[in-house]
Amino acid sequence: MRILITNDDGINAPGLQVLTQIATEIAGPGGEVWTVAPAFEQSGVAHCISYTHPMMIAELGPRRFAAEGSPADCVLAAIYDVLDGGKPDLVLSGVNRGNNAGENVLYSGTIGGAMEAALQGVPAIALSQFFGPDNAKLADPFESARVHGAAVVRALLDKGLWTQDDYRIFYNVNFPPLPAAATLGLKVAAQGFRRDTAFSVEPHLSPSGKKFLWIKGGPQHTPTLPGTDAAVNLQGYVSVTPMRADLTAHDLLSDLAVRLA
Repeated sequence: MRILITNDDGINAPGLQVLTQIATEIAGPGGEVWTVAPAFEQSGVAHCISYTHPMMIAELGPRRFAAEGSPADCVLAAIYDVLDGGKPDLVLSGVNRGNNAGENVLYSGTIGGAMEAALQGVPAIALSQFFGPDNAKLADPFESARVHGAAVVRALLDKGLWTQDDYRIFYNVNFPPLPAAATLGLKVAAQGFRRDTAFSVEPHLSPSGKKFLWIKGGPQHTPTLPGTDAAVNLQGYVSVTPMRADLTAHDLLSDLAVRLA
């Protein structure tokens, strides 16, 4: 199996090392793991592509490349340059430092990389490690993802639903904020929404007196509705959420057509 890995935390991020281990186990002795990841951190870029300016790409080692672009850029660079049009069998994006549950999905470059792979017709899985007081200070805060990641990916490859429609299914996986031994198992969960919290901005003054704004995230341990992604993560489970890039509110189409007729 030929696997492409990318992320949004950058080519030197510890989560990418975890993903390399997962991908190598899945690919097997006769397989290949190719890395094309952002040269610098690209957190929060979502499905951004560098449409208006070129990006530099550099080979850092065998099957290992850094691109000055977003995770979606990296997937495009891998397919159409590094692999010269030869698509991989699987794209894995992550392991993100922090959860990509709830509304975080819409901002996540980790999700953006998996989404671009799906749009290119390649099976894709995004993986993220929830952080909290029970794992953030561990010697390996990615322990749950490192220990359980390969089994989750293998389960999705063997038993997951992989559609062939225009907007293909890809998967969003979040590992709970716990040590590996305390991780309870896997649950399929819908994307949730953290109520009464949102991204915002926090102003700061520079030494010269100019105002700068930092984007500020809301509390990450606010539970989503029961049975949805962040809620099951906070209960100790790995969440698996099937996703597609089609943003149409299909449940409203018929009613809206009648209203506007």
